Amino acid sequence: MESPESPAPSPTPRPVGAYTPAVRAGDWVVCSGQVGAREGTLVEGGVAAQVTQAVANLRALLREQGSDLGAVAKTTVFLADIADYAAVNEAYVAAFGGHLPARSAVAVAGLPLGALVEIEAWAYVGHAGPGRDS
Repeated sequence: MESPESPAPSPTPRPVGAYTPAVRAGDWVVCSGQVGAREGTLVEGGVAAQVTQAVANLRALLREQGSDLGAVAKTTVFLADIADYAAVNEAYVAAFGGHLPARSAVAVAGLPLGALVEIEAWAYVGHAGPGRDS
């Protein structure tokens, strides 16, 4: 179920580099890392707002592949500053709702567009259909 604080559905995000945003690999959809940007511009509101938008971008990519957030089995969260971990965690839980996939979180030296956070995801779509996240 989408959080009431979720941004309006966004169009599928465009890549900011030479990569494919989502690839179907057998029973899996692999989503490239998403930053909290709309139309190539980071959203305002700090790290929590960027997490919310990054997850909205993942949702859009998954829907394009016939899936949804409920199918996500694993995410990796990249943080520009590990001190943002608590705020990222709170926004991440709100964005994913009751579904909490396996996750790794790592601090990095920098992210595209100067983002504060980037999230990549793997979704299993083999034996379950869409509709887990409304």
